[in-house]
Amino acid sequence: MKSHYRAVVIGGGVVGASVLYHLAKLGWSDVALIERKELTAGSTWHAAAGFHAINADPNIAALQAYTIRLYKEIERESGQAVGLHMTGGVNMAGTPERWEWLKAAWALFQTMGMTEARLLSPAEIKAICPIADVTGIVGGLYDPNEGHLDAYGATHAYAKAAQKRGAEVILRNRVLELRPAAEGWQVVTEQGTITAEHVVNAGGLWAKQVGLMAGVDLPVTPMEHHYLVTEAIPEVAALPGELPLTVDLEGFTYLRQEGKGVLLGVYELTPKHWNVEGAPWDYGMDLIPEDIDRIAPELAKGFERFPCLQRAGIKRWVNGAFTFTPDGNPLVGPVPGLRNYWAACGVMAGFSQGGGVGRSLAEWMIEGEPGADIYGMDVARYGGFAANRPYLKAMTGQFYKRRFVLTYPNEQLPAGRPLRTAPTHPEMTAAGAQWGALWGLEVPLYFAPGQPDFAETPTLRRSNAHDLVAAECRAARQDVALLDTTAFARYRVTGAGAAKWLDRTLACRLPGPGQVRLAPMLSPKGRLMGDLTLLNWGGGEWWIMGSYYLRQWHLRWFRESLPADVAVEDISDAVTGFSISGPKARDLLAAVTEDAVGREAFRFMQCRDLDVGLSRARVARLSVSGELGYEINVPAAEQRALYRLLLDAGRDFGLRQIGFNALNALRLEKSFGVWSREFTRAYTAAESGFDRFVAFDKGPFVGREPALREREAGPRQRLVTLEIQASDADASGFEPVWLEGRRVGFVTSGGYGHCLGKSLALAYVEPALAKAGQALQVHVVGEPRAATVIEPSPHDPAGSRMRS
Repeated sequence: MKSHYRAVVIGGGVVGASVLYHLAKLGWSDVALIERKELTAGSTWHAAAGFHAINADPNIAALQAYTIRLYKEIERESGQAVGLHMTGGVNMAGTPERWEWLKAAWALFQTMGMTEARLLSPAEIKAICPIADVTGIVGGLYDPNEGHLDAYGATHAYAKAAQKRGAEVILRNRVLELRPAAEGWQVVTEQGTITAEHVVNAGGLWAKQVGLMAGVDLPVTPMEHHYLVTEAIPEVAALPGELPLTVDLEGFTYLRQEGKGVLLGVYELTPKHWNVEGAPWDYGMDLIPEDIDRIAPELAKGFERFPCLQRAGIKRWVNGAFTFTPDGNPLVGPVPGLRNYWAACGVMAGFSQGGGVGRSLAEWMIEGEPGADIYGMDVARYGGFAANRPYLKAMTGQFYKRRFVLTYPNEQLPAGRPLRTAPTHPEMTAAGAQWGALWGLEVPLYFAPGQPDFAETPTLRRSNAHDLVAAECRAARQDVALLDTTAFARYRVTGAGAAKWLDRTLACRLPGPGQVRLAPMLSPKGRLMGDLTLLNWGGGEWWIMGSYYLRQWHLRWFRESLPADVAVEDISDAVTGFSISGPKARDLLAAVTEDAVGREAFRFMQCRDLDVGLSRARVARLSVSGELGYEINVPAAEQRALYRLLLDAGRDFGLRQIGFNALNALRLEKSFGVWSREFTRAYTAAESGFDRFVAFDKGPFVGREPALREREAGPRQRLVTLEIQASDADASGFEPVWLEGRRVGFVTSGGYGHCLGKSLALAYVEPALAKAGQALQVHVVGEPRAATVIEPSPHDPAGSRMRS
């Protein structure tokens, strides 16, 4: 063990070994892995070690596919066998609704390039898994790139391959303490103190404690998970080949072959947490006593689905601990507020995701940013609230027990709610607001006035809320609509160097005092980092407005380049308000202020301080709906007064409260993109069309050179608007776009344009196809539908209503 390393990885499970390997592979050989006991001593050694590429987030699915492809490579490179069994895998649907969901999932597989996946009939499932009783099964989704391996072999293959590239593996040496230092970190271990420029928390079951050593409470906790392994089963021993990994989604069980028997695992509906504060330090190659009574209902389903289990002897039970995060995805990346402290933990599916986690983190540490959009794994997707123990237990418990439960895109789950609410939450609830949750905040999705018992039916198709949202859209187009804007992030930027910092950080030209600009923000490689709005209030005060759920993510980015003479303050909890939009919005605003707000007095993309009722409000004239609109910002303590004022005055103008479902439909009619859909770190300004707001000639800014090169060469894809010939369902996101049987793009978001009477979608397609009139095809809920590229902004193409 040396006294100094460029990076130290804490934790010797499959994830830590993968991080070490990828750091060495990308050129950092002066790196070490420190493990308190032996490699795999934690969750890794007892894992069922299955792997699959499917994930609700296609970007994570792509990294899982990379992980699977990597196993043969590290086996060759290390000389260590990984025990790879590429058996394929099938997910079985036991209801028509689940079958519809699997057909939609097959379409998403095509978008991800997993073209070998196919849908199976019950008879075809029986043919590849003869021990399954397919009674009640409607169909299945088969992916040949699934299987299982040897957990010990795979972990040691990563480690040996890393060692061949110069990395060190230090065993039986527990990390005791972490101390910030000028060089990075002082890593205090049982064998002495190491100076490391970078520290990676790959602590697995001990990630919570390794985080607390650095002063951060990570939202990760261990939970129990059972599987059993049988003695040899004659029906299995007689098979000519190996059984596929088989998941009975309605039975909450998964099965794979183990020797001449099988391994059966369960995701029970009564999960149990284990050592929420992290595993004991002396825990290692240990198991938790099995709790068969608790998992008996799911076991019974498994024994019914695979009848040969009823006659099989059980060789061993495994009840081991795995770490979970609130959404089940890993925590990866630089931890906000800590210099050179990186997370690679909470990886529940280590043998599906470990390779992708290792590669992404190594790219980030060495090259400055990951090679793919991994926001779904980014540690900064959470705020501090997520580590609250009751919240963490509620959310992880919900995820675990719903692992195989069908969750619909319009379904709102109850765990960890309500946490944050707008001041007017009680009043909006009384008015019929139906709530969703965003980064811990309750946000109004739509209103069901006069229907206190209304409940939306979970579905992949248009729901019973369709007409309610339609009425809200019509109000915004015909009269005036009121939207709670608590779910807008707001940052105040001040200081002598504010303008200079903003000019370099943002790709737009800075607005003058009293002006507003749409502000793309790019990474050094020219990829999108934000679709922001910049407001210049004058007097050296600026606001940046963005997505509420990106608050931690954007603050981390801002602070990485913040000079001493600039202050960025997150005022999102202190300031809230409402937007009003529609042809009568100006009349409503004029009714509640004595200030001049006529067309010439208050023009489009301007911002001003106004006296609105009793509030000194900060008002910007802009609109996401594509109508004449104003965003009225007030201190949070004054939102209720503003709410009553606007409702009272709005009666004369047909004011209607609306939610974000209506806003989504309205923005689709304007071809307006939003973050996480049309705009993500995976796309560029030119691809998304956001380059029209980039001031290439203003001088240096982050991402300018790659953006210029792309402008000259042309983007690899372009964002277009599609009209889809759909009947009772709409595209939602990541569905494949086809031309004569060839995949040429994918949908980013979709929905029904209530005021146009059309099913609409935004999609990335090959540049040659980005022309109005181009005929294409899109899968909607797994069924092919005709689609046509149309001109952008089908509602009010000239934008005259916003500027009126």
